[in-house]
Amino acid sequence: MTQDKSTPKYAARLNAFKIGAKAYWPEKNTITTTDLLARAATAGLTAADLNYPDHFVEDTPSDLSMALQDNGMVLNGLAMRYYTDPGYKLGAFTHPDASVRREAIDETKRGLDVLAEMGGTMMTLWMGQDGFDYSFQMDYAQAWDATLDAMAEVADHNPQIDIALEYKPNEPRAFALMPDAATTLLALAALSRPNTGVTLDFAHVLYADEMPAFAAALVARHSRILGVHLNDGYGKWDNGLMVGAVHPIQTVELLVELERAGYEGAIYFDTFPDHSGLDPVAEARTNIEVVERLRAVAARLIGDTDLQHAIARQDAPTAMRLVQAAMLG
Repeated sequence: MTQDKSTPKYAARLNAFKIGAKAYWPEKNTITTTDLLARAATAGLTAADLNYPDHFVEDTPSDLSMALQDNGMVLNGLAMRYYTDPGYKLGAFTHPDASVRREAIDETKRGLDVLAEMGGTMMTLWMGQDGFDYSFQMDYAQAWDATLDAMAEVADHNPQIDIALEYKPNEPRAFALMPDAATTLLALAALSRPNTGVTLDFAHVLYADEMPAFAAALVARHSRILGVHLNDGYGKWDNGLMVGAVHPIQTVELLVELERAGYEGAIYFDTFPDHSGLDPVAEARTNIEVVERLRAVAARLIGDTDLQHAIARQDAPTAMRLVQAAMLG
């Protein structure tokens, strides 16, 4: 598949395409990952992230590689999904039982082997279950050390594969061990592995009370931006709304910062049309259209010398006039 290098690859949360399954696949009793990929491709998506092991229950790596090719898509990477296993409720890399921690590490290695078999190069780790709910529940120093030890072993398993840490303040645990950009960067500095970095999720960043472009600037300075999840929300929890629905200016600023950082990876729409039963194909198409428009705005702003001068003076009124004019005409 040939793609214009000026246009990023677009991926989306595959499980959203289960919405309306009975109507979309009236003759099928079991919906496979291959089915989801075929439906996602009708929305104009050109890449896919697969969850391991969830998306490999009914399909083999070979099946999924063929499905991607048949639908004009490429593999963006895999994402580990520990939270779907009740055995990891008390944690994966931080579980108090060493044998459970070992199983989580070994399962991650199996995922890395599958990723390598499929020709992929990025594994995303969102450690939502690695946290705590109560005071006096966790030995913080021990949990931190266990996490770093596990991540070091995972990163060293295949140095050709990048390990991207996706942070989020909480959920399902009340407190995550790596809830924000600073803590994640602290961990990566201690980890000191060249094949590690960060996946920035826009709604997670808002939820962490951070400015997305500032978080991106910090990550680009101290580590690497390996993945970008675009969505939106109200900052109170992980809403997963369509891109630009609430924070269009902050989205444009992030796109400007990503351009400055030289980010060339995929844009992944981590949105939740299933919360209100939206048509997932229409929702994904809307995300693509909106991002293309916001990218065009960002392209105009990044070379705007008047804007750069206003920023240098911290002249917010002038900066806002220029940005609003670029966005609204």
